[in-house]
Amino acid sequence: QTASSAIKGAIQLGIGYTVGNLTSKPDRDVLMQDFYVVESVFLPSEGSNLTPAHHYPDFRFKTYAPLAFRYFRELFGIKPGDYLYSICSEPLIELSNPGASGSLFFVTSDDEFIIKTVQHKEAEFLQKLLPGYYMNLNQNPRTLLPKFYGLYCVQSGGINIRIIVMNNVLPRALKMHFTYDLKGSTYKRRASRKEREKSNPTFKDLDFLQDMHEGLYFGSETHSALMKTLQRDCRVLESFKIMDYSLLLGIHILNSNMKEKEGECSQSASDTKRPGGQKVLYSTAMESIQGPGKSGDSVTAKTTNTMGGIPAKSHKGEKLLLFMGIIDILQSYRLMKKLEHSWKALVYDGDTVSVHRPSFYADRFLKFMSTRVFKKVHALKSSPSKKRCNSITALKATSQEIVSAVSQEWKDEKRVILAEGQSYASLDEEVLASRHRPDLVPSTPSLFEAASLATTISSSSLNVDEHYQRDQPMLYSSSKGLPSSSTFTLEDSAIYLTSEQSTLETENDNASVLDVYL
Repeated sequence: QTASSAIKGAIQLGIGYTVGNLTSKPDRDVLMQDFYVVESVFLPSEGSNLTPAHHYPDFRFKTYAPLAFRYFRELFGIKPGDYLYSICSEPLIELSNPGASGSLFFVTSDDEFIIKTVQHKEAEFLQKLLPGYYMNLNQNPRTLLPKFYGLYCVQSGGINIRIIVMNNVLPRALKMHFTYDLKGSTYKRRASRKEREKSNPTFKDLDFLQDMHEGLYFGSETHSALMKTLQRDCRVLESFKIMDYSLLLGIHILNSNMKEKEGECSQSASDTKRPGGQKVLYSTAMESIQGPGKSGDSVTAKTTNTMGGIPAKSHKGEKLLLFMGIIDILQSYRLMKKLEHSWKALVYDGDTVSVHRPSFYADRFLKFMSTRVFKKVHALKSSPSKKRCNSITALKATSQEIVSAVSQEWKDEKRVILAEGQSYASLDEEVLASRHRPDLVPSTPSLFEAASLATTISSSSLNVDEHYQRDQPMLYSSSKGLPSSSTFTLEDSAIYLTSEQSTLETENDNASVLDVYL
C-alpha cells in the first residue's frame, strides 16, 4: 500500500540513524533483557535537532534488540561503517520475485544483504527466537540458517512495515541457471505456469526430481561437511518447533558458453563498487559448511572467482557451483499450521504435504536432501595390476555368470573339500551382494579363517579348471571364450573386485584361469 521508493528511503534513513546512534554506546556483554528492548525514533520530513530532513512522509522508525543485533553483526565481522555503506550509500534494488507470502525483497547494491518485509507474527516470533538463536550462533557460526543482522519497523500513516536484514544467499554477479526451493514434500510442489514464465523462475521439488533425477554429486569431504551442517541446522530448527522451511538452491553451470561468462564478468565489475572488498564472515555457501580454509575442489581450479560457491557435478558431468541457504524459518507449528495440516491430511496423503510437525518435517527434509538431491562421488581404488582396471560395476556384470556358475558347481561337488574353511562361493556371494547394496563392504575373514581359506582355494582351484574343461564344454560358447579374468584383492579391510583385461581382449584367449590372491 506504500510506494516502494518511500519504503526504501525510510529504511535507509532509519538504519543510518540507529546504527550511527549505537556507536556511541559502550561495548558490553549481551544480557537477557537486551533481547526485548525496542528503541523508537520519530523522523519528521522537515527534520529535527536529532534527525535529518527528508522528502518522504513523516515516519517513526523502531529498532528491535539493537545491542543483540550489534553483537550478531560483530560475530560475522561486519563493521558499523561497512554495514551503513552497504545499506545507505546506494539506492536499494527491489527484487521482482516475491515469494508466496507476498513479502517485498530488496538487495543492497553491493549484493551483501537482503532486506525482506515480514508479517507481524513472524517479527514477533523472531524476537522470541533471539536468545536461542544467540546461543546457537555462539556455539556454531558456520550454519546454513539465515543470518539475521537487524529487525526494524517503519510506521507511516498508521501502517506498520516490519523488515529484517539478512545475508544474501544468491549473488547477482553470477547467473543462476537454475533456482530451486526444496522442502522434501511432493504435494503441489511444482512451479506454477505464472512462475515458469518469469525470466529467472524458482522451481520446486517435483521440478528438481524431473530435471536432476540423478541428483548432484560432490567430493566425499564436501558431501560429509554439507550433510553434517544440514543435520545440525535441522535439529536446531526442530528444537525451536519450526517447520515449513526450505532450502534455497542456486545452480550456476561452469561449462556454459564463454560469451555468457564475459557478460557476467562485466556485470560483476559494475556491481562491486564498494572499496576494500570486505566480505561478511561465514556468509558464502562454502564457508557456511566447512569454513574459509578449504575452498573448492579441483572442479573450480581453473576459475578465478567462485564467489564462495560449493563445487559439484551434475549427472551429465557438467561442472557446477552451488549456492544455498535455509530460508523461511519464521514459521512455527502453532494452531493455524496444525489446522492446515489436519485438513490437508484428510484430503491428501498426510506425509506428502509440506505442513507437518517439526520432527517429521526435519527427518523428511534430511532424507530428501541425502537421498535425492546431494550424492557422494565414490572414488575407485587403483588396482595392483599394471593394466588399467574397468569400472567395478561393469566388471561385476561381466564376471557374474562365471562366478555364479563356479559357486554352484562347488556347492554340489566339492562340499567335502570346502568344509574346512570359508568357501569360494560364500566369498563370492559377499562381493556380489554389494551390487544391490553399494554402501555395504564385504567383511574380511579373521586370520584363522583367512589361513584355511587360502588352503581351501589353492587345493581346489585346479579341480575347478579341470572340472570345467571336462564337464562344461558349452558354458562359454556364447562369448567364444572366457569373460575377463578377475582378481579378488584383500586390501584395507575390504575386498575389491578388479579386472585385468576386458571381455573383448579375452575373446581369442584359450586359457581358463581364475586367480585368487589372498
